[in-house]
Amino acid sequence: MATSSDLDFENLIAELGVSLEPPRRAAFESAARDVLATAGCSGIGAAYRTLAPLQRAYFDPPDDNTVREAPRHLRRRTADASPIEDDSIRGAMSRRSRWMRGWRG
Repeated sequence: MATSSDLDFENLIAELGVSLEPPRRAAFESAARDVLATAGCSGIGAAYRTLAPLQRAYFDPPDDNTVREAPRHLRRRTADASPIEDDSIRGAMSRRSRWMRGWRG
């Protein structure tokens, strides 16, 4: 019968495997189960500290083209990005709020 810690370990393996591509995920899950069986971790925290470096070894970061094609809210802002212009909604709101502050005196 599975104990709650076994289920916790399985959930941890699944959570760490989510960011991996399917072929690498299957290999990671198999390796993670082997490592946990031999490590004798006392709890979920120890299991995480054991599995985190293993997960990094199986992680293959996406190339830059994939990041550029990601939805705008998931993209990272780069240092060479242009500043917000007055024509944008945020720029127009900022201009209007500056005008309102001056109006109120």
